[in-house]
Amino acid sequence: MSSEDNVQPSIYMHADAVPWVCTRIKRNHRANTSSVLMSFSSLFLLAFCLVGGSVATRATDPSFDTNYEITWGSDHVQSINQGREIQLSMDKSSGSGFGSKFSYGSGFFSLRIKLPDKDSAGIVTAFYLNSHTDKHDELDFEFLGNKQGKPNSLQTNVFANGQGNREQRILLWFDPTANFHTYKILWNQHQIVFFVDTVPIRVFKNKTNIGVNYLSQPMQIVASLWNGESWATDGGKTKIDWSQAPFKAQFQGFNIDGCTSQNSNTQPCYSSSYWWNSEKYGVLDSIQERAYEGVKRKYITYDYCSDRSRYQTPPPECLQ
Repeated sequence: MSSEDNVQPSIYMHADAVPWVCTRIKRNHRANTSSVLMSFSSLFLLAFCLVGGSVATRATDPSFDTNYEITWGSDHVQSINQGREIQLSMDKSSGSGFGSKFSYGSGFFSLRIKLPDKDSAGIVTAFYLNSHTDKHDELDFEFLGNKQGKPNSLQTNVFANGQGNREQRILLWFDPTANFHTYKILWNQHQIVFFVDTVPIRVFKNKTNIGVNYLSQPMQIVASLWNGESWATDGGKTKIDWSQAPFKAQFQGFNIDGCTSQNSNTQPCYSSSYWWNSEKYGVLDSIQERAYEGVKRKYITYDYCSDRSRYQTPPPECLQ
C-alpha cells in the first residue's frame, strides 16, 4: 500500500493560521478537481477546512470545571495545566471517570484524547453520550486496549430507545497512544456522524421513516477508564496485566457545542438557529464521503450489518 492510500494523521496548527491555510487548500482543490489522483492527504486537509479547524490548538479552551465534573474515582483523577487537561488513571483498586454538568439534545461534541501507552489489554477508554434512562439512547467511542506492540481497536455503537447491538470496529491509521487526537460526534435531526480528527468513520442516518428508532432523549457527555477484560481484548481471552498499572489516559478540549436540554423533549434542540443543524451538516459533503469510503474500505474490522451469525437478515438501517 502506498502512502497515497493511507489515511493521514491529525494536523496541528495554531488557530490563527487556519483561515490562510484553508484558503490556499480550497484554491488548489478547485484548480485540480479534474484529477482522479488527488492524494488522500489533500482530501484530509480539505476535510479539515470544511469541518472547521477544531483540531487546531485553541488557547481559548475552557478549563475542565467550566462544563464537566468528576463522577467517580476522584482519587484517580489529576488536573493538569490549570484544568486544561485531565488525566484519568486506573489500577486494581479503581478506574475513574467524568461527565458533563448538563445534558444535551443535539450538538457537535468532541474531546482530545491520548490513550494509555503501556500494555493496556483489557483496559477500555471511553467517550460517549448517554441518556441514563431505562430505554436509553447512547453513542459510544470505546477504545479497546491491547498487548504492547499490537493495535488498539476503536469500537463505536449506537443505542436508540434501548436498542443497541450496532457495533462497528476499526483499526486507526496512527498510534492513538503517542499523541492527542480529536474524537467527535455530530448529532442532529438528520444524522449522527463519528469523526476521528476530521475523518468520518461512521454515519447513522435518521431513518424513522422506515421504522428505525432514532435518538430522541437528552444525553450527558461521559468519559471513563475502566476494566473491560471480560470482553475487550481477544474476546476476553487476554486479561489485564496489573503489573503495568497505573494505566493513564489524558483528555483535553472541554468546550461543548451543544443545545442544553432540561426536559425529555429534544425537539427544540433541532432548531436551525444552532449551526450544527444547518443544511451543511445534514449530509456528508463530497470530500467527506470519499474519506469515509476510504475508511470503510481499509480500516473496518467488524460491522454488525455484515454479521450473518447475528443477523440472517440485516437490520433495516443497513439496507438503504
